[in-house]
Amino acid sequence: MKRMTTKEILASSFKELAEHKNIEKITVKDIVDNCGYSPATFYRHFSDKYDLIAWSYVQESAQIMGKIDGKYIWRETLLDGALYYWENRDYIKNLCLHTSGHETFIKYMAQTNISLLKAEVQKALGDTPLDTQTEMLINVYCLGTVALVCEWVVGNIEATPQFIAKAFEDSLPPLLKQHLN
Repeated sequence: MKRMTTKEILASSFKELAEHKNIEKITVKDIVDNCGYSPATFYRHFSDKYDLIAWSYVQESAQIMGKIDGKYIWRETLLDGALYYWENRDYIKNLCLHTSGHETFIKYMAQTNISLLKAEVQKALGDTPLDTQTEMLINVYCLGTVALVCEWVVGNIEATPQFIAKAFEDSLPPLLKQHLN
C-alpha cells in the first residue's frame, strides 16, 4: 500500500473542506487544522491554496493521461476524465464558481489540459514538431471541453459521465483523433 505524501495529505484535506465550504473562505489554517499539520508544513510545500489547487489538478489529470499506452485507448481516457469530474463534482463546482483570486481555476484547468494533450499528440508525432493548425485545434478542443465540464458540474447540463465522454470523443477533431487512437 502506497502511503500518501505530505502534499497529497494537504490536498486531500483541502478537497475535503472544499466539498462543503466556499473555496474563497477556506484558509491555510483550516487546511492544516483539518489534517493535523502546521502552517509551516503547508508553506514548505505550497505558496498558497491556489498553488495547492493547481498542483492537485495537475497530479490528478496527469494520472488519468498517464494510463494511455498501446492498449489503453483515448475513449477510455475520456471516460476516466468524465468520471473524475463526476465523482468530484461538488469540489469541481466549487472551484469553477469560487476561484476568483490569482488565475481562475477554469483558465488553469484549460491550460493544464492543453499542455497534457499537446504532450500526448507530440508523443505520437515523435520528432516532428506540432504545427500551428494542430496547436490551434488542441486549444479549441480543450477550451470547449473545459467550458462543457464547468456547465455540467454546476448543473446547467443534465448528462451522465458516459454521455459527456461520448460528447468529448465525438467533438475531437479528426486531425487530433489520428494521433490519439
